[in-house]
Amino acid sequence: MRKGIVAAFAAGALSVAAVGAVVSGKDFGLGLRASDAAPAKADAVAPAGSPSPLPMNAAPQPSLAALVERVTPAVVNVAVKSVSEVDGGNNPLFQDPTFRRFFGIPDQMPRQERASEGSGVIVDARKGYILTNFHVVDKASEITVTLKDRREFKAKVIGKDQETDVALLQIDSDNLTALPFGDPRTMRVGDYVMAVGNPFGLGQTVTAGIISAVGRSGLNIEGYEDFIQTDAAINPGNSGGALVNLNGELIGINTAIVGPAGGNVGIGFAVPTTMARAVMDQLVQFGKVTRGRIGVAIQDLTPDIAKSLGITQGQGALVSRVEKGSSAEGAGVKAGDVVIEVDHRPIASSSELRNSVGTTPVGQSVTLTILREGSKKEVKVAVAKGPDQQTAQETTSRLEGAVLAGSRTGVRVVDVAPDSAAYRAGLRKGDVITAVNRTSVKSPDELEKALEGSARQTALFVVRDGQDLVLIV
Repeated sequence: MRKGIVAAFAAGALSVAAVGAVVSGKDFGLGLRASDAAPAKADAVAPAGSPSPLPMNAAPQPSLAALVERVTPAVVNVAVKSVSEVDGGNNPLFQDPTFRRFFGIPDQMPRQERASEGSGVIVDARKGYILTNFHVVDKASEITVTLKDRREFKAKVIGKDQETDVALLQIDSDNLTALPFGDPRTMRVGDYVMAVGNPFGLGQTVTAGIISAVGRSGLNIEGYEDFIQTDAAINPGNSGGALVNLNGELIGINTAIVGPAGGNVGIGFAVPTTMARAVMDQLVQFGKVTRGRIGVAIQDLTPDIAKSLGITQGQGALVSRVEKGSSAEGAGVKAGDVVIEVDHRPIASSSELRNSVGTTPVGQSVTLTILREGSKKEVKVAVAKGPDQQTAQETTSRLEGAVLAGSRTGVRVVDVAPDSAAYRAGLRKGDVITAVNRTSVKSPDELEKALEGSARQTALFVVRDGQDLVLIV
């Protein structure tokens, strides 16, 4: 009886190994062949009284080792040093200059140096370009890139874009290995992927999984969202690392996770390289991303709306309003149109249309395929400069030292010099000034005029990290 059980177990194990050889050699394309395995010795004899062991290396096992060896030289560690103030965190009381003066807290607090680590991906070996995340290098005073072979280089920031959480670095080196770009639009839910990064500063780490979802948006992680979701483990330090397909092509930049304790629970997100590459092109050319608009208000096409419009199309972006004088109006776009393609690529939602337009450089055009009263039509629409893309300018008023730019919600503080008049007044980078003495302002010029016509002491209404503040200048 025992002999029969052992024989059955051995036969079953051999059939699994045989299946493994087929999977590794055919489906994964890793260059493994059944003939690669060392033949089992014919004279191998099991010790008396023990079950017969399986022949060693009877067949190659499924492995990503060949892919890992090809990909990992292009993934780097990004070590960042930054200087920050000790200012009480986000507590609004510590941001109030009156509170600080009353309790003797200096306007300019001591500054401390911080160190953090992330990952990056070499995408151009000749020019030394490295893609990473905005949040990895934001506020960096010094960036050191370490390659897999332990060579270290000081990196400079070519440009960064907070809205997509993408940044581009450059190092001066030869003998670099770059990853080719893949097309994430060809990837399907269930396709295998591999994530490479530097979690917890341990050194290069590789994890594997599948694509769990594509086109994820509405997560409020970034301004422009079109995430690839994966269950391949993405942990702290993986940010800026590579998400690759089984051809060794870069399809995403690992960006964020959903985890109650900050660790991996199988829900990770990557910026698709279609978006990252579009941002990179602008950063190379201009050093920043200038987003445009075509002048439409849009919403998702739902089944109920489609039914009411009498169309069978199930996905797309419904144009609810067209702004007068906009490029969309000039191209003939009308309210009620349903955009189903951008540059001949299907879109499933309004966010996809927004992403496509938002990553198209100002001055270029996009071709929209629209449905109108049951008929399909193509229109070419120029991407124009949006009102929130006004050129930043430095004020010369009582807010000297602040670099300001207009936006839809107010005047955004792009930067502020330490120990300047604006800094002493309590303004910080990222603040949005919404009003001066209750008079709303939307541009630096409006702010200047409001300050010129105000009393010696003026109340600035400011939004900081979602909280309302009043600063007296």
